[in-house]
Amino acid sequence: METIDSGAEAVIKSDGATVVKERIKKDYRIPEIDDRLRKSRTKREAKVINKLNAIGFPAPLLKNFSETSISMEHINGSKLRDVLQKDPARLGREIGRKVGLMHNTWIVHGDLTTSNMILEKEIKFIDFGLSFFSKKLEDKAVDLHLLRQALESKHYECWQECFDEVLKGYKETGDSAEEVIERLKKVELRGRNKH
Repeated sequence: METIDSGAEAVIKSDGATVVKERIKKDYRIPEIDDRLRKSRTKREAKVINKLNAIGFPAPLLKNFSETSISMEHINGSKLRDVLQKDPARLGREIGRKVGLMHNTWIVHGDLTTSNMILEKEIKFIDFGLSFFSKKLEDKAVDLHLLRQALESKHYECWQECFDEVLKGYKETGDSAEEVIERLKKVELRGRNKH
């Protein structure tokens, strides 16, 4: 397997069919705490992916996992960050519908960026390392807020059109979409007041 990506938390390897995400040791952490964190985060991520697989959500198919690594399907396609500008309205609407479905299962992604979405025949979501389960409107609103910020910084030429469509798509599928979007307005106000 060759290394295809690495970040602060993990090294990602692939053989073209399977991706293995291995959480790396952190020398600056107390070994017992590091071990516990790596194991609990791996277990939670596997549980999130497994739940998404169960409802047919477009995420990598979980193959198996150990204490600190996850083996899953390799998704081929283009990272959405590289192709969003070709059709920001249509892709934004699709993102919104899918985030609504994900939030209906009480899963908050935690890192909704176009780098964590791959366009195959449809948009598929990857990297659930920061994901968690939550029924709170606030957590869902913050998820959308982070997506908005990511769009605004990376796709400044089309972010507004795209995010408007995200919200429309979210309203089509999200069980508590109206309340989440109302909470999103409060989250964004708090952000503006800090500046």
